[in-house]
Amino acid sequence: MPTPAVAAPDLPTVLMDTIVALVRRDGPDLSARQLGVVLICYLTDEEQTVRGLAAHMNISKPAITRALDRLGEFDLVRRKPDPADRRSVLVARTKSGATFMRELGNIVAKITRGEGAEQKPKKARRVAGE
Repeated sequence: MPTPAVAAPDLPTVLMDTIVALVRRDGPDLSARQLGVVLICYLTDEEQTVRGLAAHMNISKPAITRALDRLGEFDLVRRKPDPADRRSVLVARTKSGATFMRELGNIVAKITRGEGAEQKPKKARRVAGE
């Protein structure tokens, strides 16, 4: 049975519920920039470069590099040399990243079906500046 369409006014609520579910689950908390990079890397067919990601997101290459550093720590993506241009680095997908995308898809599917995306809460932790 196909997933029912979500009315446009409800889309921000779906986004909010998805982000809350991602934060509550065991796993890394991604910034909007990091999540954007992961989504581009996994939802587009072409291999990505730092330059290409920066252009796609209209942000600086150093900002992409910082996001990739963090995503690499989480094993969601990895860098590999571009065999066609040794000056360039490609962003490669990982098994952990594919698992993250599958979990994200499941969360969004549950939310759009009205089931919620109950996850066991993480242990509370202090956030810098609180």
